[in-house]
Amino acid sequence: MSKRITAILLSAVMAAVFSVVCSGQDKLPRGVPVEMDKEMFLKRIADYKNNPNEFKYLGDKPAIIDFYATWCGPCKQVAPIVADMAREFSGKIHVYKIDIDKEPELAKVFGIQSIPSFLFIPKKGEPRMVVGAMDRKTFRETLNANLFGKE
Repeated sequence: MSKRITAILLSAVMAAVFSVVCSGQDKLPRGVPVEMDKEMFLKRIADYKNNPNEFKYLGDKPAIIDFYATWCGPCKQVAPIVADMAREFSGKIHVYKIDIDKEPELAKVFGIQSIPSFLFIPKKGEPRMVVGAMDRKTFRETLNANLFGKE
């Protein structure tokens, strides 16, 4: 086999290995809200265990976290809007969902007393909590104002 063919085959094998390694478990689906647990929150949003007095966002894009419960009527009403925003802003923001019944510690950390509640986290700056269901227009305006600084 010629050196050129060997080099091409070696390059192809290395590219395949790199692709498998980089695609790993850390990859999130795009364009859909992602269910989040405490471990994922500590890794992707903020490590409140080691930095209890400071919210330091760990993400690479702005994010929305939808605090909800499966039994909540208003949560069910706004869920399609949240899903639409995840599709519309795919690649520009992360959209997460936290079931407060499955993750009561996260609900407590953020003082969630009413649902739905939405945490809008810009890449830089302070996050903002918005409580209550919103229609599509209000949700989009709130998202743009809080994540991108435009009305």
